[in-house]
Amino acid sequence: MLDLASAAVRGTVVAANDEFFAAKENLIAPADPTYAARTFTHRGQVYDGWETRRRRTPGVDWAVVRLGAPGVVHQVVVDTAYFTGNFPERCAVEATAAEGYPDVEELGDWTTLVPASPLRGDTRHEFTVTDAHRYTHVRLRIFPDGGVARLRVLGEALPDPRELAGVPVDLLGAAVGGRVTGCSDSFFAPADNLLLPDPAEVMGDGYETRRRRQGGNDWVEFAAGVAGVPYLAEVDARHFLGNAPGAIRLTALDDDRVLLPETRLQPGTCHRFRLTPGPAVHRVRLDLLPDGGLARFRLYGEPDADALDALALRYANALPDPHAARVLGDAGARPYRTLPPRVRAVLLG
Repeated sequence: MLDLASAAVRGTVVAANDEFFAAKENLIAPADPTYAARTFTHRGQVYDGWETRRRRTPGVDWAVVRLGAPGVVHQVVVDTAYFTGNFPERCAVEATAAEGYPDVEELGDWTTLVPASPLRGDTRHEFTVTDAHRYTHVRLRIFPDGGVARLRVLGEALPDPRELAGVPVDLLGAAVGGRVTGCSDSFFAPADNLLLPDPAEVMGDGYETRRRRQGGNDWVEFAAGVAGVPYLAEVDARHFLGNAPGAIRLTALDDDRVLLPETRLQPGTCHRFRLTPGPAVHRVRLDLLPDGGLARFRLYGEPDADALDALALRYANALPDPHAARVLGDAGARPYRTLPPRVRAVLLG
């Protein structure tokens, strides 16, 4: 599952009521938390997480995260790694859906995803979520105060179809629901990194296989977040100098059509290859010849009309009632089995 809140998919901690000892932004850092003993600032021991001061008044502390990839949440992870004498007694997680980029004071209609639950120190707590609605923001509440290393909001990205209609789209992008469905090897770094939206900062932020000592080649297979007609492949080998693939090949798995024949790569280079237009693709395979690593892989194209209709239907059915009223007006009875023309016009024009 994708971490919908991660800074790696452009999640943001938009507000917290207190962050005296450790910054709220640490909550959504992609890397696992770390700890170095006897590292002090004027405010005390440095913790890789979010930590509030000791509360001397009634109430609870909280932090609000704008999901980088809005979607349906299946699991929440509250990790108190390295917080031992300063972790909260309990936590709760709530969610809401909003249009645009509201300030925290403008958010409302919070729904509980994780009811108030006890926490332990230096522990990864996993909470299953059964709510099937699409959310854009989550709020972590801690009782009464303390520190949390990481907040993971794991689920399925569900993009707003209004943002995809009529514009070029990275059909495989993590934020639109693209995902890796298989790979031959991911010894040094996972293939999921290929689909993250921002450029890799170092080689370890990309994908890399071990050195192949036998015949054949390594490969990665992808499912598009929204099916479409691809017209440009971006193969980014930046940071990979002595370990880039010698060449790549791209194939549409829907019909085994070669989108890009075997093509040589240059180390440390971001390549852009025009593709011959053809039918919409749902699944593709990238062959690395014979092995190596890449920083990112993009497949730009035009979403297929039927795929966009299917996405709009999923989106309309997944909206929480208050958000549905704001987006669709009098939406009528849901779930929809087909998208009414009025609703389709609102969503797709």
